[in-house]
Amino acid sequence: MSDLDPSSSTDLADDRRGRDDPATLPIDTVADVGEAIQQNVSRVIVGNESVVDHVVATLLGGGHVLLEDVPGVGKTMLARSIARSVDCTFSRIQFTPDLLPTDVTGVNVFDDRSREFEFQPGPVFGNVVLGDEINRAPPKTQAALLEAMEEAQVTVDGETRDLPDPFVVIATQNAVEPTRNYELPLAELDRFAKKLHLGYPDPDDEVDLLGRTVGDHPIESLEPVVDRETLVRAREAVGTVTASEPVRSYATRLAGYTREHARIGVSPRGTIALLRLAQARAALEGRDYVVPDDLQVEVPVVFPHRIRTTDRERDAEEIVSEALEQVPVDDPTEADDDRSRR
Repeated sequence: MSDLDPSSSTDLADDRRGRDDPATLPIDTVADVGEAIQQNVSRVIVGNESVVDHVVATLLGGGHVLLEDVPGVGKTMLARSIARSVDCTFSRIQFTPDLLPTDVTGVNVFDDRSREFEFQPGPVFGNVVLGDEINRAPPKTQAALLEAMEEAQVTVDGETRDLPDPFVVIATQNAVEPTRNYELPLAELDRFAKKLHLGYPDPDDEVDLLGRTVGDHPIESLEPVVDRETLVRAREAVGTVTASEPVRSYATRLAGYTREHARIGVSPRGTIALLRLAQARAALEGRDYVVPDDLQVEVPVVFPHRIRTTDRERDAEEIVSEALEQVPVDDPTEADDDRSRR
């Protein structure tokens, strides 16, 4: 049972005073953070527990999330629920065909009184940034997020400015109306740790959803359950989760399989994202070490959107599924080395 009550804004930092290293949260507390956010979001999002779990793991793992599906299945509501669950700054960017890069990053404005240019930060300067219908904006505007998502900074008129910590982008993408949208370039897709699909709810879940939305919508009363400092410390704690050499080797071989069987396979950035998210997965389970199962849970949502195939090849999901089936957990070369030493 979690120590956190998702209906309150409990400060986890206060619960752990007196530790030898107050700057680092224990792994069991990281698991409590994740559980609190998940339970809070479930007050708004009915069903889709797996999707919520993946978003929370990405939040703790320091990545960004792309939600793709048809309109009206709760993509934006999920992003707003995650943002409201954390006591951080939140900003929303509604991507449209006429949106300019400076509308995202900010712009220098001349001040008549000071006779100097002053920087007016754009909506990207938030802890949790919702990029709504990101594929409706042209590539030039989409590219404004590349530096921000990779390095947590933006450069405007030659001056680089750091974004707040933590910084996470939760973007939604319309999966229909291809003639009215712009395809996200692979360079940008590669910066999203995961690409998730919500799908239509089950009939029972939809009935429950309709009951919750009669009168005031539950999103309006959602309160934060984790503060900014605790989230930062939780993400730092995730980085201390042990990933042994065999686990790292397994991740590398999974990525290598995609490179051998697709025109463009998973990049090293994708392998790094997989390992980081596996660390978050382990922390959510209360472990301070990664096991192969953690990788196997994350691979289906971390790898496919990074892969490009030809028309004659299988699709990305099939290649990833085959990788999980064909790539052994134990490295056969290491087994051969062990036998030769005996």
